[in-house]
Amino acid sequence: MTGRLQEPLSKAIGGRTAPALTKMGLVTVDDLLRHYPRRYADPGQLTDIELLTPGEHVSVLARVLEATVRPMRNRRGALMQVVVTDGRHRLSLTFFARHAGALRVHEHKLRPGATGVFSGVVSAYRGERQLTHPDYVLVGSDVDDADEAMYEASLPIPIYPATASMPTWKLQRAVRTVLDTLTEDDVPDPVPAAVLARKGLPTRYEALRLVHRPERDADYRRGRHRLRFEEAFVLQAALAQRRARAAQEDATARPPRPADQPGLLARFDARLPFTLTEGQRTVGEQVAADLARPQPMQRLLQGEVGSGKTVVALRAMLQVVDAGGQAALLAPTEVLAAQHARTLRAMLGPLAEGGLLGGAEDGTRVALLTGSLGAAARKEALLQAASGEAGIVVGTHALLGEHVQFADLGLVVVDEQHRFGVEQRDALRAKGRVAPHLLVMTATPIPRTVAMTVFGDLEVSSLTEVPTGRSGITTHVVPAANPRWLERTWQRVREEVDAGHRAYVVCARIHPDDDGASAGGKGGKAGDDDLPDLLDPSEGTDRQPLRAVLEVADELRATPALAGLDVGVLHGQMPPAEKDAVMARFASGQTQVLVSTTVIEVGVDVPEATVMVVLDADRFGLSQLHQLRGRVGRGSAPGLCLLVSTAEPGTPAAARVEALAETTDGFRLAQLDLEQRDEGDVLGAAQSGRTSSLRLLRVVKDADLIEEAREESAAVVAADPELAEHPRLADAIAAQLAPDQEEFLERA
Repeated sequence: MTGRLQEPLSKAIGGRTAPALTKMGLVTVDDLLRHYPRRYADPGQLTDIELLTPGEHVSVLARVLEATVRPMRNRRGALMQVVVTDGRHRLSLTFFARHAGALRVHEHKLRPGATGVFSGVVSAYRGERQLTHPDYVLVGSDVDDADEAMYEASLPIPIYPATASMPTWKLQRAVRTVLDTLTEDDVPDPVPAAVLARKGLPTRYEALRLVHRPERDADYRRGRHRLRFEEAFVLQAALAQRRARAAQEDATARPPRPADQPGLLARFDARLPFTLTEGQRTVGEQVAADLARPQPMQRLLQGEVGSGKTVVALRAMLQVVDAGGQAALLAPTEVLAAQHARTLRAMLGPLAEGGLLGGAEDGTRVALLTGSLGAAARKEALLQAASGEAGIVVGTHALLGEHVQFADLGLVVVDEQHRFGVEQRDALRAKGRVAPHLLVMTATPIPRTVAMTVFGDLEVSSLTEVPTGRSGITTHVVPAANPRWLERTWQRVREEVDAGHRAYVVCARIHPDDDGASAGGKGGKAGDDDLPDLLDPSEGTDRQPLRAVLEVADELRATPALAGLDVGVLHGQMPPAEKDAVMARFASGQTQVLVSTTVIEVGVDVPEATVMVVLDADRFGLSQLHQLRGRVGRGSAPGLCLLVSTAEPGTPAAARVEALAETTDGFRLAQLDLEQRDEGDVLGAAQSGRTSSLRLLRVVKDADLIEEAREESAAVVAADPELAEHPRLADAIAAQLAPDQEEFLERA
């Protein structure tokens, strides 16, 4: 984007205003015009003063009741006290000066009956709310003509996200300064004119004027609707381009074997000890059809916890191996990669022992490649991958190494794909002679609107059923402040262990001295992405410190109810070999209680584990809690999840854990999680050095609008895939979907 919109504010506005705007991240004219009002005040509807919170920086629309100037009692100088009202409640404004004369200008303006916007930090003095030395502007005071002042006073008042040095009315004036110098030609519109006409939408220039200088409520609503559509349209156009480019790539078709020529897939199906769910069969057919095409499959497989995604992925891998290719399974951690390798070998049995004594005659091999392998094991895995002896290669980031080669890579399966960036995924796909098929999996159910917005370039398949034979999970909230309930928690753990089962205890930190609470969950000593993304750090500022793995393990070893039990520890700082050893002891039953960080959140499968205790559960997100809960109840015995919470009843944090206790529907919980978070920017919020592309679009509320934008953008891209006839749209995609945001698109 070039032209007036990219003009620096230092040139467009100058003076003292531009530096203050720069501190807010507003550098160009375009930045400023995209700094939309957060709400609009009606001069006839004053701010509810009772809702003001001490410590909050606010802009209050209120009417002056009285104003007095008097000398200060205990020191030299004068003060002015102004009382304003919203019609029911009162707010004090206090101004100080060396002498009374310096306050006359305020006294002259702030006469009883005057209405203004007052901005400052709320404080409490003798039980009453007040603003000290607030900035203010009176409604209609910007103009000299009385009639024009009355007109200005009748307009909706834009209230902008502001700071102490740049209150809302200064932002309003800055916006007007630049907006009044622009013309229609200065504001390129990424939405084609034909689309605007079809949808009855104003141009971008008109929308900016409607949003920043509305004459009536309907104006800013119309302007915001148009700008929301633009955000959705640009994003969906980018996704449509990605779909179109993928469709143009060549891939090797990997059709299933004919029924009269059974291969690994048919033999695997015949030895399955259970019946596939209807969902697994349906998704399996979708994947099989994708693999049979000469264009690369681009499919996202999402599933409920324990819905059997691994079986679907394995059947896809076997279809590719039957067709002469290889499959690579990329996992985010060594714990998960090693478990995947064990699981696949166990499920395949002799079919995974091709060439070995006792193995199937036409079987294949499952190789494991991780960073911690010894030299001999690594060399063996590399040879199996390069020669094609291993039809399935499981690994971590080690698969991306330059020395890793495949004989014929036909399918890439990415597990927990949000842990990987686009460059990492492309590095693995580039190891194929032609573009391999791609199946990405997530165990976190994704609401429809998010899937449509973030994964719009992928076909989405969902597994919602849980295989038969599982007994379900019961969830209870345990108040951390209730000693009797906590005592009963550890008694229940002992009862499960005595019945031959095992227990997880999850903590948010590793070390007691980690600053997990202030670091948004990423303590300074975290490793392996095994600490949670804690929600709303401010919720916990007055709470007890988060419990840590090492201290909790010691406490449990000294707890009478757990006397004699082996209490193990697992976290991301441990060497990979030690992690594997810990998991092996837990899986075998040598360790009965495993105290861990969220490194066990995804994929870890120990059927004998029946109880999960999550400490500080109210500090985790709903989706993460649901994933943790999914680690138990995976066998024939019922699962039990105990959420130890420090949250006060009635708070959002308490509502989170209560919601989890009420339902096991992951898709419902994902929707609730999305609604509770600030999801305005599904592309990852504030990227370094760049403002966010999504300002107004809300994926929960704007689902219908996103659908409309998706249809319109798809038609535009279908007719002009490279957007040669729509350069403004191409520029908008380049500007708004910067490389870091595109990477988030791939990861989100």
